[in-house]
Amino acid sequence: MRTVLRRVHMWIGLGAGLLFVLLGLTGSALVFYQEIDALLHPQIRVEATTPALGWSSPVWDRALATVRARWPGDQGQWRFEASDAPGPIAARHYPGGPSSGHISKRMMVWLSPDGGRILRHDRWGDYAMSWIYELHMDLLSGETGHSIVGWSGVLLLLLLFSGLTAWWPRGSWRKAIAFKRDAAPIRRLYDIHKLVGLAALPLLMLFAVTGFMLALPALGDRMLARVAGPIDVQPVTRSTPRPGAPVPLATALAVGHRALPGARLAWIEVPPPGTGVIRLRVQVLGDPSRRFPHSYIHVDQYSGAVLAVFDARRHGLSTQVNNWLHPLHDASVGGLATRLIAFVAGFLPALLFVTGSLRWAGRNRRRPHLSF
Repeated sequence: MRTVLRRVHMWIGLGAGLLFVLLGLTGSALVFYQEIDALLHPQIRVEATTPALGWSSPVWDRALATVRARWPGDQGQWRFEASDAPGPIAARHYPGGPSSGHISKRMMVWLSPDGGRILRHDRWGDYAMSWIYELHMDLLSGETGHSIVGWSGVLLLLLLFSGLTAWWPRGSWRKAIAFKRDAAPIRRLYDIHKLVGLAALPLLMLFAVTGFMLALPALGDRMLARVAGPIDVQPVTRSTPRPGAPVPLATALAVGHRALPGARLAWIEVPPPGTGVIRLRVQVLGDPSRRFPHSYIHVDQYSGAVLAVFDARRHGLSTQVNNWLHPLHDASVGGLATRLIAFVAGFLPALLFVTGSLRWAGRNRRRPHLSF
């Protein structure tokens, strides 16, 4: 059985190793993708003399007026991010209306802290960090790439399981985890590969599982529903069109804040004229995701009435599991320390691939058949 597992480990590592290396390195870059993007685009590195924008800021309406004046004929959905730090306002525009998934077309816009000027705008996928994001998410291949990336998580789990089982000591654990400094080079390669693999095992397993669930959400939801109950779904709400202009964002924010007074504002989603609703995406106590939280307040864009509240604290177990996937995968759940750990972990598949390939090549120079 150990011989079979070693061969399974070898063939998965050699056959899919470069894919794991690519996903690991791009994942490391994405841990700090906002910071790297700001370094690459100095025009959005501006000093703000006012505090970060919150529920009661009048700047949101000014920012909305600015982008609509710049693109007057574009009637898609606008989203504004409420960052905790003062600085430029990040916005997104979905020309076809509300996003139907990650691959929806969108334009990224950055405004001055007062909302009065546009500092930068780029189509998603046309600048470096968004290209790396798409490469990591779907290999630049849309839904087909999503499937490949998702199932690669299963393959990575099989690689890790086969390696761990083939290594599992039958005698002394002390000898099994020792690094033999005076051994032959091919033995030292094995020890490096072994020790790096053991150290990386928990994180790589976590990234494999969360990556699979994020890349294949429909399949993941079905699996969760069988084990932990149904997935909570946001209610479908509609605004009632009436004569006159929609309510100001300040009004929608005020009623939304009263609906969930302890929540932290994260995103403001503004629909085009019609039956769409203003959605306020907020973080409540216990939600692990700070940037992309899982609670929503729906506000009628004409009357300013609250139509629905989707509170993460009332979600079932399956939805709670889903809520943890993204912050665990991008390591945002623990702040800078966990992000640094995840950044380093992204390089470990490359180290494992190099040491494993060198050992395989070294052994096969001495043997006519493949072994590991």
